[in-house]
Amino acid sequence: MNEFTDLTEHTLSRKEQYSGPLFSVHTDTVRLPDGTTSSREVVEHVDGVAVLPLDERNNVLTVTQYRYVFGRTMLEIPAGKLDPGEDPVTGALRELKEETGAVPDTFLPLGHIVPAPGCYSEVLHLFLARGLHMEQQSLDEGEFLNVEHIPFDEMVHRCMSGEIEDAKTIAAVLKAKLLLNL
Repeated sequence: MNEFTDLTEHTLSRKEQYSGPLFSVHTDTVRLPDGTTSSREVVEHVDGVAVLPLDERNNVLTVTQYRYVFGRTMLEIPAGKLDPGEDPVTGALRELKEETGAVPDTFLPLGHIVPAPGCYSEVLHLFLARGLHMEQQSLDEGEFLNVEHIPFDEMVHRCMSGEIEDAKTIAAVLKAKLLLNL
């Protein structure tokens, strides 16, 4: 078995493949730790936020929306992309209010996750919201979703059984379970 003290891959060249408002794609040629070269396809994606909102009865406010890439609806926690230069707390509070109408008294960070480090640059900042006050929902143009209140224990069960497949939802639910001892 070979062991290398420095696993860094050094970029030798880059070719831009696509650039759009949400992400860009480029292909890099890199030098590997053993001196050989390889190709890396990289998706540079804007960072995002996700919020686990818990009401006074420990129900999670979830959103169900159609996910075109998978051709079906998925149950998730409220989430969205950050605007350029936007602070993750500000973005998370905005997304929570837009998608559910909820405004929290308490807002705690749950850390962040890197959903697909093999080729995808997005970092998702996770938060826990409690002490919810309901106001008017204000969905983005072209955004359609249903809000549902699901008991926290049922969310844990759905995450562990595989019924919930969304990585940000699974991570936030299981982090909150450990944090809150629920």
